[in-house]
Amino acid sequence: MIRFERAHDIQHKTSLIVDALRLHYINPEQVVCVRSKGSKTRAYARCWEFPRIWQLALDTPPHYIIEVISERFDKLPDEEKEKVLIHELLHIPQNFSGHIRPHGKHLGKYLDRQIDHLHRSFKANISNDNVYMQKRTEEIL
Repeated sequence: MIRFERAHDIQHKTSLIVDALRLHYINPEQVVCVRSKGSKTRAYARCWEFPRIWQLALDTPPHYIIEVISERFDKLPDEEKEKVLIHELLHIPQNFSGHIRPHGKHLGKYLDRQIDHLHRSFKANISNDNVYMQKRTEEIL
């Protein structure tokens, strides 16, 4: 049986990544992070959409769920965890519609290079904006 719990550590890291990479089209307050335990998937994490029909039916703005698979994700080194989270954030389209960008032509065949580049930018921005990031961390917590 799969169990889910809110992942506040992942929520925090995701918000830092969004800020550091200046992904202004993503509202971190509408991205919910959860940790699952007991899944048989080979994935490290998944991004879940909130389709327009549900938004209309529940009168709720678009949201996304980033699920990290505890058995696989938690064993990764911190840098790989950051890359996985960047990968999942890339599934969120710039119009923040509630739908998912697929791996196909939109994310491209050079996805690993793009993620490595974004991860280097994330690390550089974190060190350059250290005072800003410390303040943002305090706001998030």
